[in-house]
Amino acid sequence: MRLYIGSTQQFIKDTVHNQIADRLKAAFFNYYRYAPSPGEMRSWRQSLASISQVFQHNNLLDHGIILEYQIPFTSKRLDCLIAGRDSHGKDNAVIIELKQWEKCSPADGENEVITYVGGANREVLHPSAQVGQYATYLQDVHTAFYEPPKPVTLSACAYLHNYRFVSDEVLLTEKFAQNLERYPLFSMDDVDPLSGFLKTRLEGGAGLEVLGRIEDGRYRPSKKLMDHVGNVIKGKPEYILLDEQLVAYDRVMASARTGIGDRRKTVIIIKGGPGTGKSVIAINLMADLLLAGYNAHYATGSKAFTETLRKIIGNRGAVQFKYFNSYMDANPDAVDVLICDEAHRIRETSHNRFTAKAKRTDAPQIQELISASRVSVFFIDQDQIVRPAEIGSVRHIREFAAKNDCLLFEHELETQFRCSGSDAFVSWINNTLGIARTAHVLWTGEENFEFKIFDSPESLEATIRLKAREGFSARMTAGFCWEWSKHNPKAALNDDVVIGEYKRPWNARHEATKLPKGVPKAQFWAHDPNGIDQIGCVYTAQGFEFDYVGVIFGNDIMYSFLDGSWVGHPENSKDPVVRGAKGKFIDLAKNTYRVLLSRGLKGCYVYFLDPDTEKFFRSRMDITGEAHHKVREEEIEPYVNALPLFDLRDLEGMSLAEWRARLEECWKGEYRHVLGGPFLRNRFLVRAEDASMEPLIPKDAFCQFRIPSVESPDNQVVLAGISTYSKKTSGVTIKRYQRLSIIQAGQVAETTKILLTSENKTFPALELRAGVDNIEI
Repeated sequence: MRLYIGSTQQFIKDTVHNQIADRLKAAFFNYYRYAPSPGEMRSWRQSLASISQVFQHNNLLDHGIILEYQIPFTSKRLDCLIAGRDSHGKDNAVIIELKQWEKCSPADGENEVITYVGGANREVLHPSAQVGQYATYLQDVHTAFYEPPKPVTLSACAYLHNYRFVSDEVLLTEKFAQNLERYPLFSMDDVDPLSGFLKTRLEGGAGLEVLGRIEDGRYRPSKKLMDHVGNVIKGKPEYILLDEQLVAYDRVMASARTGIGDRRKTVIIIKGGPGTGKSVIAINLMADLLLAGYNAHYATGSKAFTETLRKIIGNRGAVQFKYFNSYMDANPDAVDVLICDEAHRIRETSHNRFTAKAKRTDAPQIQELISASRVSVFFIDQDQIVRPAEIGSVRHIREFAAKNDCLLFEHELETQFRCSGSDAFVSWINNTLGIARTAHVLWTGEENFEFKIFDSPESLEATIRLKAREGFSARMTAGFCWEWSKHNPKAALNDDVVIGEYKRPWNARHEATKLPKGVPKAQFWAHDPNGIDQIGCVYTAQGFEFDYVGVIFGNDIMYSFLDGSWVGHPENSKDPVVRGAKGKFIDLAKNTYRVLLSRGLKGCYVYFLDPDTEKFFRSRMDITGEAHHKVREEEIEPYVNALPLFDLRDLEGMSLAEWRARLEECWKGEYRHVLGGPFLRNRFLVRAEDASMEPLIPKDAFCQFRIPSVESPDNQVVLAGISTYSKKTSGVTIKRYQRLSIIQAGQVAETTKILLTSENKTFPALELRAGVDNIEI
């Protein structure tokens, strides 16, 4: 997602005419469905005017630019990216972080300073550290910046256009030297050095072509936490921490350095919703604290999560991974730093029905955790409490931090990594379930995240299995509305989840033994590939993420149109603990579905048992089922929310140059609404007029094409204009392009044959001869 894309020449024109902030505002509203804040509008006007002057001063007019570009798989937006070629013709792009700061003061974190933002003085990342993380992250996940043979070289810098350095400048202190060397920082007095930095990388121009490569690049799936924990523990971090994630990380590391010898203990609370990277930070901290010589423990309240970590890390590292109830007998200050992940699962006390009577104590579990460590770190999402005995809350932790006279720090995580970086989806789920009132009342779709409702559990599971066969991680989950039967050793798992003819087993119970071959233990269901054959419940899914998650939404809570609210049905719940929670039941059930629905990185697929609940969800979706629909004339924003629609018959007989001219001129024809704008002006829509490309492209579906780049179209779906020597075939068609060499025995290739094939094999392929028949794509 980006709010503005085009040429630097157009950007300068929009800025000079004071239109740039309004264009960003329109694109912002089109995407988020609410207006940007006045502060953001002021920031756009001031910062973009400043960088526009730099571009104009250096005659950087033949370049491509993206503004407010959402970093893949996060919710963070970088300010400005400019693309072009250097003097040797090599493709380059530069990220420019723009700041309106005027002064700052020191902070004790390795990457932070203190400045006035958001109405108060706050600890924030040094601009070079911030933009450096953006660059590193993009280089790791965007194919345009790493894929051979000639990846785009990515650089980064920060421009503080209102800032004047002083003699003992905080931003230039020694601890930032490495970041400053790699990602330089320019003040209001450094226009000439900034100009040199940009011109060295971009003086060759041709930026729209480079921008096209970036636009056409793919996003590699974000790395899975469990697959890389082993390397993280060995000191090879696989995750890039962004913005407030790095601030929280640095706070813990700073407290470890100072807090071990301090008279007072330290408590750090790190709050964040699903997918904000709580476990990512926790794992990075665990690795780096151990490598730095600190006795660090990692504790959770989840058997599945802890046991999976232990399995991946191996026996040597597993001893440092504990449960919240592991500290009943711990000596005071036995642990330097205790990392408590999923702290919302903290219970009132640590004993349970299996605890020997002599060992039982009334000591609160939170007190045991704080007592056992010099520095205790709590990662928490209060809306993930799914059992009545789970009492972990920010208020609860604060209370015991005060009782123990602890230094207290609190951090809030906002960057979204799950749901393809979509804050909107998690916010919409919170709103729809009535967990929180948010700005996202309607789900209008996201270009990188798919939410789909299915008519049957069979079709839902078939799609999940298809995703797994395609190489994605995918799992089926369900609300706890079916009995979880005990396992008979060596027998197959019982098909507990029954919906008509659909019958599937739950994942194995934790205490199950002698499981059939291929059935993973409960704690490994999320990580073992064979877990796709069972349905997971919230207790085995919580804490994990998958590329695609399938959710069977049960009838333990249902939406009542008569009451205009959610209604709990504990009689339909098969979770005895939650069923007996009385006044807490509906909140726990809502949290359960919030957890399940937010497990997906790329998509969430749902089947509803209750028709009214499905109807309610659909009523809060503004998706027509057709991504390219007509919009009213007054709503059209060309190349922001709509693309021109070409009729195939109108394109017959036109050359590629004429097509391009039609696109570049002021289009007077029909537009269709398209998600994912703004777009480059080489994009357009056509309608598939026959069934030749089914099932890939259904008849009458709209297809988005672009004037081709220099890349080979081989094996790609193309829009082809054909005229043959024999006149037997002519016109414009949608087909898959294949180029084949015709080789005779003992000779090199004499000629080339082009095949235009259909997905629907009842339609014959078109065979053309290079140099004889004419084809433009």
